[in-house]
Amino acid sequence: MLQQLRQLLRTPVPREPAPAARPELVVRAELGRKLLRIVGRAVAIRHVDAGSCNACELELHALSNPYYNLEGLGLRFVASPRHADVLLVTGPVSRHMEIALRRTYDAMPDPRIVIAAGACACTGGVFGESYASVGRVANVIPVNVEIAGCPPTPIELLQGLLAAVSVAAPEPDVDHSTPVADDAPPTAVAVARRAADDPTRG
Repeated sequence: MLQQLRQLLRTPVPREPAPAARPELVVRAELGRKLLRIVGRAVAIRHVDAGSCNACELELHALSNPYYNLEGLGLRFVASPRHADVLLVTGPVSRHMEIALRRTYDAMPDPRIVIAAGACACTGGVFGESYASVGRVANVIPVNVEIAGCPPTPIELLQGLLAAVSVAAPEPDVDHSTPVADDAPPTAVAVARRAADDPTRG
């Protein structure tokens, strides 16, 4: 027994490098810091399903679970557009939702931030424009940030929210024509750049 104890004390403790932080947690932390620095308060999001297949909604629901903990960052979904800072739209705009979407946008207080989430909301997707579909969200209301993907992952949705907040209220010492985060999905960052540079959008 004594010999085993001596051998145990002589054996060095194995050391391994700390694991790298997961990308989604890095984005989440960056979003939390940006929100506190730029907005300084909670951000209310009104979600409108304009005619999606519900795949994007499943990814949105994932943002509210304990892993991503969206409300812990100060972002929350609200039921009324009159309480909302951000309008997040999913799906192609079906004809029977066109008026409802426009009324939701008109009911929001200024400044109004609009995010089109998912391929259908950005381009109309496989539905396009027809007798039943108006197509992309930008055909009905101005869009600030587009998040591509079918569906976009929770981390891409977080990047889109970060881009939208930064475009709507850029920090005075930061050139908002550059990406919010270097590892942001190209789609969200590129559209955020265009929205920031084009005063007619949003």
